[in-house]
Amino acid sequence: MHEALSSYMKVGLIHFMAYPVSSGEGPIVETFKKIAADPFFEAVEVTWIRDSEARKQVRFMKDTAALTLAYGAQPRLLSTKMNINDLDEKKRLLAVANLKEGIDEAYELGASSFAFLSGKYEEATVEASYQALVASTKEICAYAASKGTLKIALEVFDYDIDKKSLIGPASLAKRYAKEIRTEYPEFGLLVDLSHIPLLHETIEESLMPVKKYITHAHMGNCVVKDSSLPGYGDLHPRFGFPGGENDVQELADYLQCLLSIGFLNKEKRPIVSFEVKPFGSEDPDLVVANAKRTLLLAWNRVKPIKD
Repeated sequence: MHEALSSYMKVGLIHFMAYPVSSGEGPIVETFKKIAADPFFEAVEVTWIRDSEARKQVRFMKDTAALTLAYGAQPRLLSTKMNINDLDEKKRLLAVANLKEGIDEAYELGASSFAFLSGKYEEATVEASYQALVASTKEICAYAASKGTLKIALEVFDYDIDKKSLIGPASLAKRYAKEIRTEYPEFGLLVDLSHIPLLHETIEESLMPVKKYITHAHMGNCVVKDSSLPGYGDLHPRFGFPGGENDVQELADYLQCLLSIGFLNKEKRPIVSFEVKPFGSEDPDLVVANAKRTLLLAWNRVKPIKD
């Protein structure tokens, strides 16, 4: 593609994956500043920040650097083992309350969007879990709408390998997004290149059925061929990681598909963020540099869509 990346997307980085701050603590301000000072990135995704002063500093840096901020609530659920489709009603409501706290924080930080994930389920009660998820999602969307214009999205995860989330396979993701949109038209799905191999789907199988519901995208890698390999599961290793599924060509194919369905576009440029995490003793800054180089090479392989 001869046109610049920035013509079609806002390239972002998931702060809490690239740097060790997913607990809501750690070198949040220092590492956020690295992203804010890098003109390669127009967007950054953060998660909970426990310290109020750190939140103020992040908001100030975000505004100063003219960054688009997105809020990822996934760590709020994963680290607490909360499940918004829990069949125990008390536990479900606790998970929803957790996400409502995250929505409050997202507004405080000046975020434009908020993402979460579905929880674990049992095959025998999958429909009940689905209905619980729908109820929770509508509560979350209503709460966010009562406070402003924050856009809500659910991230699609694997259903049988690592996170074992209800949403899930493309067919169920489509049913779910369609149902939520009947009441909340701006609700969307967040798709992730690194989750597609974990879903046992091709890029087209994963994206095409839900193309009109995609509002946000992630770029990353995974190891899934052999459970004995380092990095197996949903660990988001760098591109080109030994035994990994995704590198330059796979990222190019993903971007090509996102372009073909109109997700990547000039009129309303979406956030497309790297979700990469250092493995072992890898330096976070070098992993981020790897991601940027991989994206530039992949973009060179993307072909323009003919009118």
